[in-house]
Formats: sequence, C-alpha cells, structure tokens
Amino acid sequence: MLNIFRRKAAVPRAEEIVEQLLAATPQPTAMAPKDCRGIYGLVDHQGDRRYIGSTRANNETLYKRIHQRHRTGSETSSHYFSRMYNTGRMWRLRNDPETRADGDIAKALRNAFIAEYCKAVWVALPDDIDIAGLAQEVIALAPREAIAWNRRGMDAYEEPIDLVDRVVHRLGFGAAERAALDRQKARFLGLQPMAESRSPWQASPPPFPEGPFRFVALDVETANHDRGSICQIGVACVRPDNSIETWATYVDPQTSSWVFTHIHGITNSMVSGAPTFEQVLPVLEQSLSGLTVCQHSGFDRSAIRAACSASNRPEPDWDWLDSVSVARRAWPELKGNGGHGLGSLKTHLGLSFEHHDAGEDARAAAEVVLHAESARVAPASVIPGGGANKVDGIPHTSSASSIAVTSSSPKDEIAEGFSDGIVLGYVTLTQGNINNNHFYLRDILAAFPDDCIGGSNAALAAARTVTVDWGGRSPAITDIDGTKKLFRKRRWVGDFFEQNGARAGDQVRIDALGPYGYKVSIFRE
Repeated sequence: MLNIFRRKAAVPRAEEIVEQLLAATPQPTAMAPKDCRGIYGLVDHQGDRRYIGSTRANNETLYKRIHQRHRTGSETSSHYFSRMYNTGRMWRLRNDPETRADGDIAKALRNAFIAEYCKAVWVALPDDIDIAGLAQEVIALAPREAIAWNRRGMDAYEEPIDLVDRVVHRLGFGAAERAALDRQKARFLGLQPMAESRSPWQASPPPFPEGPFRFVALDVETANHDRGSICQIGVACVRPDNSIETWATYVDPQTSSWVFTHIHGITNSMVSGAPTFEQVLPVLEQSLSGLTVCQHSGFDRSAIRAACSASNRPEPDWDWLDSVSVARRAWPELKGNGGHGLGSLKTHLGLSFEHHDAGEDARAAAEVVLHAESARVAPASVIPGGGANKVDGIPHTSSASSIAVTSSSPKDEIAEGFSDGIVLGYVTLTQGNINNNHFYLRDILAAFPDDCIGGSNAALAAARTVTVDWGGRSPAITDIDGTKKLFRKRRWVGDFFEQNGARAGDQVRIDALGPYGYKVSIFRE
C-alpha cells in the first residue's frame, strides 16, 4: 500500500498525509506492513474512518500497532478497536476473575469480528523523522468524523447483531460458548449481576488445531506451589508461514488450595466441569508428537512432569526448547536492564498479550522465538519439526535430559523443583537496612526469575510478582526492584525485623520454595 515515503526524501507535509489517508482503499488489519512505521487510520465496520494514530515506539511496526494492539489489546487502554467494540456479546470486564471464563470467549469473538469487518489505512514513513509530531499535525487537519474516536470522543458501538451472529457461526461456537456470550451481553446491559461465571469447557478438552506446524510453545498456570496443580494449559501452534493459532483449556487440578488466583485470576469455581490433566494429556501427546515444544523458563516442563507423576503417567517424550535461552542469546543487552522474562520482552519487542493467561503467554513465547529468528540469531529453518535441532548453539532438550539453561545457578535447581527449599544465600544487615526497612539482594539477584525483576520505580514494575513467607499472618506479594536490588514493597520488612528482633550484623537467610515462592528468616551464628 502507500509506501512512497520509505525512500529518503523530503519530509511529507501533514496536508499530503491527510489526503493519502482519506483516499486510500481500506485494507484488513492483518495486511498492515510488518516492516515499517508510519501514520494510520482505523476504519469501523460501517466503512467510516474514525481514528488517526502513529507508531511511536522505534520497534513498533504498523502491523503491531494496528493488528495486534488496537485489535487484541485491552479495552481500557488506547487500543481503539478493542475499546469501541467492547459491547454486547463481545463485552468483557478486564481482569475480573469472577467473569474471566466468559470474558475470554467474548474477547475471542471480538478479535475475530474486528479482523473480519474492520479495516485500516496507512502511510509508511521513514524511521528518522518525528512521526509522532507529524501525526499531531495530521490530526489537527483531519475532518472531525475521521478522528471521532481520538481522545475517547465516542462511546462503544451497539452490538452489530447480524454480523456478530455470522462470526459466532463461523467460529463454530457450541451451546456452552453461546451461553457464555449471552451472559456477557446480559452483564453489559446490567440485566445480570456480576456473579462468578463457571468454566464453559465441558469434561473433554476443546479440539486441537490441525497442522502442519513448525513448532509449538506451551505455557501452564498452577493453582498453588505444587507444580502439578495445573489449572490452565495454553499451546501456541506456529504454522509453516509463521502464523500462530492458539489453543487453551482450563484444567481441574482437583485441589482446594488456590494460592495464585491473585496472579492469574483463575478460581476453583471457574475450572469446575473442566477436564482433568489425565483427560488433557492424551490430546497433547497426540498433537505435539514429533514437534519442538518451547517453554519460557523451565517451569512449564517441570509442571507437566509433576502432573504426570501425580497421575502415574510417564512424561511425554517431547523435544523441549527454552525460549529464555534463545532470548538471552538474541538480546544480551537486556541482562540487568529488565531481564529476559516475558514482561520485559513484551516492552522490548513490542509484543501484545495478557500476562499470566496460558494461551497468551504461550503465544508470546512463540513470538519470542520468531523474533529471534528474524534477528538472525538462528536460521529461519531452526525448528522444522523437532529432532536434534539447535538455536545458534543452544540445544533442544529431550525428556531424558535436563532443562536447557545457559548457566549453573540456584535458579537451575528451582526450575527442576524441590521439596524442602533451597538456600539461595545470606544477607548481612546494617543499621541502615534496619532503619529503612529493606535488605539488599545484590549477591543473589541472578537466582530470581527474570520476569519478576523490574525497573527503578512502580511504573516499571515487573510483569510477575514473588510470594515471600516472612513468618507473618500473610506472605508479602512483591516484585524486585532491579536497580536498587531489593524487594520493591517493603512495609512487611519492618514487621519482619521487629518480630525477629533484628540487629545490625544479623543475617537474613533467603530460601527458594518454588519458582516464585521464597522464605526469609533471621540467622545468627
């Protein structure tokens, strides 16, 4: 499409770009260029131009901004397709754990609706000009109706019932999914109280997509510190053309201990009626046979292993690849600067996904590998379909070998699991530590997962938190400030010091209880 400004030339005038956007033929969002930036317009399901925006970040292409962020992003942010079609059967309340099961189906419907009936126009521009500044000039000149969505100038549309019916039919939604959508519409209209929704999945898992696939990425969520308490599994299937199709299912871990609901939003009631791990495993064994299975850290494989052990089933003989290792080789500059967890890579690569949803995290892990291939860290054919493949010298792992890691550290042992905990280290307290309610993690920072290490302030908090058992009534939930190298939330530290009579010269012992669970105690020789 209009790509005339990619060559070095005089910076186009705002008036010219307005003309181009108004004259261009709207295209499906998936057709937006993946290799350039620029200024774009969003077109609603009626064919009207409604929003003008630009790719502000240097690593954000038109495709990422239009097809991935505006179409699939959160409804409450500046992702305008998602916001304007958060209506009727396509409505959901973001991050509401009580209606998440129904809301996930509503969002899947909305994403498909936008891809089919909404479009976009764009003008590609050189990277070395002030695209954001030029976009503001364009917006100031544009007709009012072409920027009706800008600055939240319009309310969400009423549901286009006939068009939504067509998408529901095309997606093959059954009675359970349709009932979930009807509940969401009732909630949107205020006709049904915000009561907890039950899982729409029946006793058998949903059908798995048909291949062929180059490789898959797998992610799990667990109910508690028992790695086998899997409550959701997501698989991102990467086709030969690098398009991704995601499969996900809730899993009933058959436990009453739900420790991590505050992280992923999944509750016991939501998985009631969902298949058990024993019912899901045969689907995965058949569908993933012969494929490389990516995981972002060693936790997912260790969870599958633990669940298999609890079910008296052998662990599947899958060819595992750790995408954290791939990311470390591809982007070494992130070490100590956000790390290589999905939260950090989300920002660095411009990924669009909802962290701690198994399907979304699996897709993100797959995209990390694809980005690494594009960066020529590895040849594009690195994962043709399993076997003894390598990513730039990083071997895949088989079920008979250890999980792939790049260095030997306590984190390696955490990934493999333990029962009584592992001593990560000791921190000697100073009077300054005690006066300011903190203690430094400098010497053991590398032992913590990358995705729980954030930046220097709350706005740069990590994507994932850790749980710290300090002996109080309830554990501390916090991420780690990677700049100051201490637990970000510190109110509990003062109580911990007081409860244990901490003095200068005492040591804080830190034990790892799980991938994101730790225990601290005062140690005196």
